[in-house]
Amino acid sequence: MESTLHDLGQLLLKAIPTIILLIIVHFYLKAMFFRPMADVLAKRREATDGLQEAAQQMRAKAEEQTKSIEAQINQAREAIYQEQEDARRRWTGEQSSQLDQARQKARDLIHDARQELEAESSAAQSRLQAYAETLADQVAKSILERTSA
Repeated sequence: MESTLHDLGQLLLKAIPTIILLIIVHFYLKAMFFRPMADVLAKRREATDGLQEAAQQMRAKAEEQTKSIEAQINQAREAIYQEQEDARRRWTGEQSSQLDQARQKARDLIHDARQELEAESSAAQSRLQAYAETLADQVAKSILERTSA
């Protein structure tokens, strides 16, 4: 068993330079490869996170602008609808006034025509009455002439 321990000690003694070399390689790789790689990855992560954050901010800003534009569009639509409603009311009012004017004109024409008809009727009645009186006189003369003859 002593020889085994002695061999084991010899083996460990020979492994010391390898272990030291591995430790040196470990620190060398850590300092020259893994730390710069970690720094690059950290910078990349920061840049990516920064870009994502910037993209989120831009998206939020775009949504705000979209809402603002939609609100402006809705206001413009309301203004257009209001203008159309006002124009429709004006047009309806103008139509009503034109209809009222036309009705008044028709009433005036009817009134004038009635007056003219009444004047013509009274003139015709007076002519007929005068003619009737003339005929009555002629008939009376004619009857009187026959009876006296």
